[in-house]
Amino acid sequence: MIEIDKVTHTPSGSRRPMERIEGIGLALLGLAMLTLFFFPGTLSGAFDTVLTTVKPVVVDVFLTGQVGIAVIISVIIGRLLERLGFTDAMMRVFMPGMRWIGINPAVIIPSVYNIFGDINAAGRISGPLLRQAGATKDEQKIAVATMVQSQQSFSTFMLGMMALTFAGVNVFAVVMIAIFGPLLLSPLILSKLVYRDVKSVDLLTAPKFTPDTDFAPMLFKAAREGVELLFLILIPAVALVFCVIGLLDHMGIWQPVNALLERAMLALNIHPETGVLAVLVSPTLAMGKLQAMASGLDPSLVVGSFILASSGLPLSAVFGQIPVVWAESSDLTEKEAMKAAILGIVMRLLTATVLALLLTPLIS
Repeated sequence: MIEIDKVTHTPSGSRRPMERIEGIGLALLGLAMLTLFFFPGTLSGAFDTVLTTVKPVVVDVFLTGQVGIAVIISVIIGRLLERLGFTDAMMRVFMPGMRWIGINPAVIIPSVYNIFGDINAAGRISGPLLRQAGATKDEQKIAVATMVQSQQSFSTFMLGMMALTFAGVNVFAVVMIAIFGPLLLSPLILSKLVYRDVKSVDLLTAPKFTPDTDFAPMLFKAAREGVELLFLILIPAVALVFCVIGLLDHMGIWQPVNALLERAMLALNIHPETGVLAVLVSPTLAMGKLQAMASGLDPSLVVGSFILASSGLPLSAVFGQIPVVWAESSDLTEKEAMKAAILGIVMRLLTATVLALLLTPLIS
């Protein structure tokens, strides 16, 4: 909300001093006027570059392409599975595993819920539950680091499975090892090597995640949620990032940066274009593009890109959404939550590289 101070007549000697932001605004105004006078085509050229960069993604991919429809359908499927008890069933499977590892069983809650929900809701729901379960700060950090190793959107998972199928890869093996495997291995490794202040406790009552809503209202609500996800979260976020990319491209900066990032992805055995999209823009968009061309790609690149996208990326979530949500709902500070999320993403990147190199020859 913009607050406007009351306008009053004051003597010239007592006028409000110019603030720093006003000086910046005047400098930008002067620069804009000079640009319009000497280089009148610069601003219009920049705007045209932004339009031509954003339009193919927002309109052709999300609005009129199958990726947008896939997002809505995947949300409906995810909510249907949740209503049928799938989330609670996974809790029943993985929570005893946490006791076997020797940590608080509530640690696994955000990771399991994240598979069918979203990363923000997982934090808001799981943070208070971890507090109630008596989880230590180290266990809450393990929860964050493990959570970011599962996809933050069910649409990413569905589109990724399509890509794996088109590439001729054994989907079951990839899902079991790359999606469900880290739910056990990550807490085990982190509790032994990094976050050691852990303790096993018996939860008297496990939280219930299956809603009691009737099926018809639930399905309509899921469809509306899918539309909201598409139009209120994905499209604005993608448009913003590609707007910045368009401006950088107009200034001649983006191409060398993009080339460097793509070379890094290729060196890690991850498909370059979709790997960069997953890191900077949207894993859902990355998987949408990957499934469209997976049949003609090296299966190892498809596997690597799918595993990387099945995470808490993009970076805006790691450095922005996750720290803020967890600082509000748990005992962690923003800095602690961010460090744990970064550690989890690094582990995910290593997982993608290793499995793409070693697992793909065995399953394709």
